[in-house]
Amino acid sequence: MTEKTRRNPKQARAQATVDAILAATFQLLESEGESRLTTNRIAERAGVSIGTLYQYFRDRDDILAAMGERQAEALRQKVTEIVLAAPEQDAIRTIIQAIMGGIEGSPETRIVLMDALFKARGESIMSEHHLAFVEAISSRSDLNLVLGRESAFVLTHAVICLLRAAAAEPELELDPKALEDELVLLIESYLIALGARAEKASSKT
Repeated sequence: MTEKTRRNPKQARAQATVDAILAATFQLLESEGESRLTTNRIAERAGVSIGTLYQYFRDRDDILAAMGERQAEALRQKVTEIVLAAPEQDAIRTIIQAIMGGIEGSPETRIVLMDALFKARGESIMSEHHLAFVEAISSRSDLNLVLGRESAFVLTHAVICLLRAAAAEPELELDPKALEDELVLLIESYLIALGARAEKASSKT
């Protein structure tokens, strides 16, 4: 089925169908895992025909990628809201906690959704969310003073990439609370260093 013939879920009923398909997929992933996940089982759980499912999604991977994209977008918006509301260092732990807890599901489900999203969109998905985040905070002159293009890249990628690695390596048995503390230390230390560098540069002008 081509992109032109696949329906765009603009109407409320169509959106409800898409939501039902995504919800059913999540439930099956959580209860049975990826190995038993098929479009037929998803359609059955969602209460739609297999033909209806294929009106909105090409295949199982397309559904998983859509789920990953929806969660990634929701997480980006949540973190942006936290940064804009309280950009001080006190907000760092809140941001880390939001990132660690903002993606629904078990570690196995998170890995499946992340892998599907990166498979469908490539590594450029990180760049897209990075640019959207930077644009969202561009009105904050105090943040722009500290965040250059490269430092903003480090901040938006460091935590996500480290958590992606942690989810992919469950055999390490990392303690979530201890990992949270280490990530907070990492970002706090980096922001302090950025502020000191900016102050030093300012004093020279």
